[in-house]
This record gives sequence, C-alpha cells and structure tokens, in this order.
Amino acid sequence: MTKLKSILKNRGFIQFLSTLLTNIHLPNFLKGTIYTGEGKKMCVPGLNCYSCPGATGSCPIGSFQAVVGSSKFKFSYYVTGILILFGVTLGRFICGFLCPFGWFQDLLHKIPTKKLSTKKLKFLTYIKYIVLVVVVCMLPAFFKNDVGIASPYFCKYICPQGILEGAIPLALSNPSIPSTLGTLFMSKAVILTIIVILAILFYRPFCKWICPLGAFYALFNKISFYQYHVDKSKCVSCGKCSKACKMDVDITKNTASAECIRCGECKRVCPTQAISSSFKTFKSE
Repeated sequence: MTKLKSILKNRGFIQFLSTLLTNIHLPNFLKGTIYTGEGKKMCVPGLNCYSCPGATGSCPIGSFQAVVGSSKFKFSYYVTGILILFGVTLGRFICGFLCPFGWFQDLLHKIPTKKLSTKKLKFLTYIKYIVLVVVVCMLPAFFKNDVGIASPYFCKYICPQGILEGAIPLALSNPSIPSTLGTLFMSKAVILTIIVILAILFYRPFCKWICPLGAFYALFNKISFYQYHVDKSKCVSCGKCSKACKMDVDITKNTASAECIRCGECKRVCPTQAISSSFKTFKSE
C-alpha cells in the first residue's frame, strides 16, 4: 500500500516525465525545426503532435489518419496494432498518466477559480466516439483529392494539441512562419482558446467529450490487463470515491467504466482501502 500511495502522490511527476520523454528534443524549440529521425516511425501512446519541435515519435491518431483507407500502405497495420497493444495493456491509464495533453488540462484545472461539474453533461461523452468514427476514420477513407491523398481531418481542423505544440512554438522560433499563418491557424487558435477556458472551469473537457484517442482506449477499459477492483466486504458505501472522481465515475458500480482514466483518486480517498488495482497476470495490490 505504501508503494501505491507513493505512485499516486507522484502522478504529476509521471505525467511530466512522460511529456518530457515524448518531447525530448528540446533544442529544436529554439531552432524552430522538427525532429525527423528514425524515432518518428514509432507511435507514442498519448496525444502528441508530430509537428512539435521536440516530438520524439508520431501521434497515433495522426499516423492512422495518414494511411487509413489506402491499400498501398502497410504502415497502417502497425499503427492499428500499436494502438490495440496500448489499449489492451493499459486502457485509459494512458489518459491519466501518459498523455501530454491530458496533463496540460490537469494543470489548467489547478488555476484557482470556480469549478463546474460535468455530471449533468454525460451525454456529451458520446461526441468523442463520433469524432473517432466519422472524422478520424471515415472522412480520410472516403474524401480524397485527385491523386488519392486525404487530409488528416482531425489533426488539421480540430486537434488543439497541434497548434499548442506545433504551430505556436514554430511560429515563435522561426520569423518566417508568422507571415504565412492564415485563417486555418486562427480557427485552430480559437478552438485551443475555448478548450483552455473550458479546462479551467471543467475537468478535462477535451478528454471527456472530444478526444478520439481517449475514445479508442475507452473501448479496451473492460478487457485491458490493468484493472481496478472493489472489495465489497471492505466497502462501507460512504460515497467518497464517487465524490472524488472528476471523471464522474462511481467505481463501486462499474470498475471498468469507459470514462475511468485510472488516475487513482478513488483509491486515495477510500477510508477502508477497498479499492485496488492490478495487472491480470499479477497478484492484486
């Protein structure tokens, strides 16, 4: 249990470390260049833009969109396979601990101001599945240009991480870029601004309502190796776990909710230590 508490106390550090390792090429932020080495052939687990100057690998959503619906590429099998591997192994634990944009929203939510609940907005959680199916999969597959190349619709028109990690740092470090920015940059800036404001007021609005990567990992929460458990003999039905959960999950009713990001907050507040987690192949904590 001591080990568990230590991990929970350091979740922010793990998020920081994951973000750093995902964007380890820090000198590129000053140079205004993008790393294009062999590492870019690998996908990182969280939402992290390929165009970020420091990006170590490729964003799985961007990589998938680049090849979806094209029979002459085999890289799509790798992207799909690595996404399934991440999902089966960890599920939405990736959202809670390893996603840079998830951490960014966590930091925004720490800004002292009035916080609003999303419990009455649960219907909005289905939007991310629509984004996954329609924007990420269907549009690139069916809407291509004359030479058979489709735009990465989600990355290009919706994803706020692209402008946060890519466009803004590159524009700041490269004097020639700002003059080329047009309406697309402005529209993406508006989307990012809206997400920033919402993230200050609501907990992780992008993760809850829009993120297609979160939607994909959510499909694996029930079958992933990493699972949560509730010992009914220890549970006193105090409701503290439900009140503490910022993702609006009652872990005592559903230990594998698609919305659970495995942040561990419910375990932290449980007075009887009735909530635990483990990998299926290992002994429970």
